[in-house]
Amino acid sequence: MKALSIFGTSNTYIGCLTRTLALVLFVTFFWFQIYVINLTIRDWPRKTSINETYFSQIPQEFHRLLKKRHNATATTNATSRSLTDTEISEIRRNIDKINSEQRVYNEETFGPVFPDTTVIVVQVHTRFVYLAHLIASLAQAKDIEQSLLIFSHDFWDPDINYLVQSIDFCRVMQIFYPYSIQTHPRTFPGEDPRDCPRNITQKQALLLKCKNAEHPDLYGHYREAKYTQTKHHWWWKANRVFDQLKVTRNQDGMVLFLEEDHYVAEDFLHVLRLMKRTCEYSCERCNVLTLGTHLTTYDSYSEFNHKVEVTSWITNMGLAFNRETWSKIKKCAKIFCSYDDYNWDYSLQRVARNCLPPRKGSGIVPRSDSGLIAMMMLANRVFHVGECGIHQHKENCESTAVIAKVQNVLKSVQNHLYPTQLTLTFTGTTQELILGKANGGWGDLRDQELCWNITLNPDLILP
Repeated sequence: MKALSIFGTSNTYIGCLTRTLALVLFVTFFWFQIYVINLTIRDWPRKTSINETYFSQIPQEFHRLLKKRHNATATTNATSRSLTDTEISEIRRNIDKINSEQRVYNEETFGPVFPDTTVIVVQVHTRFVYLAHLIASLAQAKDIEQSLLIFSHDFWDPDINYLVQSIDFCRVMQIFYPYSIQTHPRTFPGEDPRDCPRNITQKQALLLKCKNAEHPDLYGHYREAKYTQTKHHWWWKANRVFDQLKVTRNQDGMVLFLEEDHYVAEDFLHVLRLMKRTCEYSCERCNVLTLGTHLTTYDSYSEFNHKVEVTSWITNMGLAFNRETWSKIKKCAKIFCSYDDYNWDYSLQRVARNCLPPRKGSGIVPRSDSGLIAMMMLANRVFHVGECGIHQHKENCESTAVIAKVQNVLKSVQNHLYPTQLTLTFTGTTQELILGKANGGWGDLRDQELCWNITLNPDLILP
């Protein structure tokens, strides 16, 4: 009887323990579900808005604008996936429409564009953060309201378009390179699947019977569209601005060429005008202006603030020239378009050396037969702040550390900006030192022909 009692008590204990464990498991599971739901609800706005790290790198003045944009519509990051044929067709229609309309924003506020208006042309790809910082630097520049700002794109991005079209501090225009990789992803000038792989030998290419087998570059490599596009875009953009746009076809002032990862000092327009006047009085042979060099340190910025160097043209940092110079460059289109170098600036240097005659006029010039003589600021008014590009590859391509450094430099030299006159120095730099050997990447006859056709036919249509 006692044993039975013990057995019954044991069963009762086990039953209670089982029920208790079941209750604990149920409560734990229920609590976990509530936690996950709360966590999801708490994080939901963050997941549907701009990435916080990315957002923090954008200049403060654009935060409200971008929040409004992203709350208004969900946009697709076209850089992260392949586009459908329908999407590509829609992008092409949009590009054709904008290029045909040639709309100038804010003209009703700042008035019409005059022949002597300074035109600033920015080449844009996809680096949104850098472009936002460039626009912020342009916004604080003195006399920017007197300029025409043209953004030349080789990629259709709704967020970039929204950012550009929201500029309210000067006249603004957009143009779109119509032969881009984005709009031709599976055929030339993009990557045709029938093209030769970059690194196979010509013998292998001929056996493979790929489309461009007979035309490797001077190093034996075959074309890569992501590299050839930049040179095509720059050449199309220059032709478009000087010869095809209604608003600039009679423009006889300076055209300044910038890129999306540049940053400008607030007195860059003041310095550009001062350089132009100095050329007229002290260096008539100078036919291009550059607002900076590729500096690695800015320790001596204040010392060189008012100094310019007259030299054979060697740097694309804030390059500016007028219609007279462009007309001479354009006559050398065959050399520019056939030179086996995917870099537009090296190709332009080849033009300067092999095609353009030395410019006659007063003023001491370098002992060189270059046809492009530059007046170059030794204290930058245009800075290159990009961490990545054609030649640089890093994990974080949107880092703003260099931008912060440039901003601090400009704050520290505030009292040295806006010089009243420039001091000229002359160098004997020769084109032999500058050019060296071509970089290749431009051996494909299709690239050379497209470049040449862009010069001849502004309405060229590719399939």
